[in-house]
Formats: sequence, structure tokens, C-alpha cells
Amino acid sequence: MIDIHKLEKLYYSIGEVAAMLGVSKSLIRYWETEFDFLSPRKNQKGDRRFTKENIEQLLIIHHLLKGRGFTIEGAKLEIKAQKKNLLSRQEVITRLVKVKDGLQQLKKSLSSDEEE
Repeated sequence: MIDIHKLEKLYYSIGEVAAMLGVSKSLIRYWETEFDFLSPRKNQKGDRRFTKENIEQLLIIHHLLKGRGFTIEGAKLEIKAQKKNLLSRQEVITRLVKVKDGLQQLKKSLSSDEEE
């Protein structure tokens, strides 16, 4: 799971974003045509530049389509109906992942202390 808060750059290429999500670049371009609110900036050459907000939007789309099995049309309706709720939910998921990572690190450090 991507932790939006750990992303440091202002812009990410489509290749970087595709790798983060584990999907193809062509799928991201397709989602861009299907979801009006998803509009990454483009540089002078026409290369897409994704912001943290764009990545959050893609995470929501990915969760609905891949995680929950929605169709494109179903995802569009769900996003319209639940946009604020979905953003909050994604934020909670991100926080829980951070807590889990912290607990795993704590467990690891406690295990290494016991071995000494």
C-alpha cells in the first residue's frame, strides 16, 4: 500500500505511478479518460506528471475496481456518492498501514534485543 505522506517529490511520472500501483501505464491512461476528475498535469512534451492528489485519486479508483470488483460505471457512481467518505477511508487505511509498519519495526527491534 502506498503511503501518500511518504511521497517526497512534487510530481511523479506515469511509469513511477504504474509501478506504485502494480498496473500498466496504459491502464492509468485509460482510467484518465474514464474518470473526469483525474487530470494529471502535462509538461511541454506531453508527458503526464502526477501529484500526490492524483495518486490518491488513483488509489481510490484502484481500490474500487481491483479491490472491490466494481465496474467502471459502478465506480463512477460510487465515487460521486461517496467521494468525501472514500477520501476519509483512504486516509484511515494509510494511517493503519503506518501503524502496522511501526508495530512490525517495534516487534523486530524487540526480537533483536532478546537475542542479545
